[in-house]
Amino acid sequence: MEKGKVVTLEDRVPKLKEQRKQKANRRLIFYLSLFFILISLIIYSQSSLSKVSDIDVSGNRHVTDEEIIKLSKITRETSIWRVDEEKASISILQHKELKEAEVNKVFPNKVNITVGEYNRIAYIFEEGAYYPVIENGKILEAVGQDALPDDAPLMMNWKEGNKVEEFISELMKLPDSIIYAISEIHHTPTDIDPYHITLFMNDGYEVSATVRDFSAKMTNYPSLVAELDPNLKGIINIEVGTFFKPYESVGDEETDEGER
Repeated sequence: MEKGKVVTLEDRVPKLKEQRKQKANRRLIFYLSLFFILISLIIYSQSSLSKVSDIDVSGNRHVTDEEIIKLSKITRETSIWRVDEEKASISILQHKELKEAEVNKVFPNKVNITVGEYNRIAYIFEEGAYYPVIENGKILEAVGQDALPDDAPLMMNWKEGNKVEEFISELMKLPDSIIYAISEIHHTPTDIDPYHITLFMNDGYEVSATVRDFSAKMTNYPSLVAELDPNLKGIINIEVGTFFKPYESVGDEETDEGER
């Protein structure tokens, strides 16, 4: 072997010692870091810093933030570590107006609650109170009378429970676009048809109909209106067949009858 290529034991020992020292230092740094992380977590979990400081609620319109937070059973005294997201979501869904609920922890100490409400498809007006009807057919307790509900049609003069239920089942079959195009739904029974109803639409038309097969006939409302002169308002009759009678002709008929 060439003399320049020979590495003596005396030359190798310092290098081995240096490598071992570096490995030992890396291990020490790793264990110290792990130790301080664990200590920090213990201090955090035992201190007030781990308690929920903010609960954000979104997606609700009629159900208040306070009601939802109360149902979640999460308070500002709850440790973020003890928040059970699935259990809190199930608890929130006890509210009959809510169909969806999702709870998420956001470290270090925040909770986000996202909900989805059942749509209100009508309000039954009875004895000065408004009773919301939601999309699953349930009738809720009366809402406050400080403001007239404007997010769903009003049902007026509905006295018989069986007819209310039958009409709601028909209303539920309609697309939202048609439901929210209705302003008022009056139960206007006649000697011939105890199920007769009169609808007042937001676009100015009036609809004469009957509860039986109401949804099947009312589904065609957009196409019926599209064929009419928008400047000529009147009554669209969908009881038997379909025909339109302008208000002017209705007034003329009443005048003629009065002259006879």
